[in-house]
Amino acid sequence: MSGRLLAGAVLAFLLALPFVPMGGTRQYVLHVVIQIFLWSFIGQAWSLMGRFGLVSLGHGAFLGVGAYTTTLLWNFYSLTPWIGMLLAVAVAVGIAVVLGIPSFRFRVVGHYFALVTLAVGEVIRLLIIAERDWTGGSLGLTLKTAGSDWSVLAIQFADKRVFYYASLAVFLAGLWIWDRVDRSMARSGLEAIGEDETAAASVGIHVTRFKLGITVLSAALTAVGGVLYAQYFSYVNPDTLSGIGVSLKIVFAVVLGGMYSLLGPLVGTALTTALSEGLRIAFGLKLLGMAETIYGLLLIIFIIFLPSGIYGSLHQLLRRRATKTAPA
Repeated sequence: MSGRLLAGAVLAFLLALPFVPMGGTRQYVLHVVIQIFLWSFIGQAWSLMGRFGLVSLGHGAFLGVGAYTTTLLWNFYSLTPWIGMLLAVAVAVGIAVVLGIPSFRFRVVGHYFALVTLAVGEVIRLLIIAERDWTGGSLGLTLKTAGSDWSVLAIQFADKRVFYYASLAVFLAGLWIWDRVDRSMARSGLEAIGEDETAAASVGIHVTRFKLGITVLSAALTAVGGVLYAQYFSYVNPDTLSGIGVSLKIVFAVVLGGMYSLLGPLVGTALTTALSEGLRIAFGLKLLGMAETIYGLLLIIFIIFLPSGIYGSLHQLLRRRATKTAPA
């Protein structure tokens, strides 16, 4: 009961946050929080695969597909992003199926699977750069304005509070999907597959179907995250939305927070965003690449000493203490 009260209090605070007096920092605070919610949602999508042993280094492909599909359809054909989002998810799911079926049927696992996904992410990035007449190449592409400060059809709003509540809703939806997966029979099947595919298949678990299902779900959610990113920033770039760089950014945030915990991606994303913003404010352009260097060092430290991440390790510690102090 106390857990529900705490969750309700936190939710009430988040709902009231845009109206809390902050002086001249309101827009900046909302901007940072929106980024945290968006990247946490994307991290949740990745961890749906990662926590079952399906480590992907190519989720930038699904992110880029989501962002660029809706942007191109809107810029060149004036197709509303609401429909573009459905098409973007369909394209991402198609890529996941093409990637997953041969990989899972031929038992491509572990670091080999990670390398395959890495290659897919780089292919998508290079394709975006090559089609510069459409995508703007490495210079990126700016979203065409709807001509007004408030357009539901184009999902363009000058007021950051709209995107704040939208990103919060999407983040909560990601938590709900995580919980549904946890409560389903798919979790037991995927855990068994992660331990030993041969043993799982011997007891009647359809290995390819389970792995393909979670991959498709992860790809679809990541594409939705890409769409929301493009609509909020009104600018897409292959270096920030596809390829190895953004894929590792997703992985690092989830590993830092804890990929096996419900709120792990949120904690990891909040810490990485705070680190990035702090370095940018403190040093500006003097230490380009310093955030990535610190990310790498922290990733090594946490893999060695806290494999369950910050939130995951803290949660396990509190659970063990509660078990020891509980009355017989």
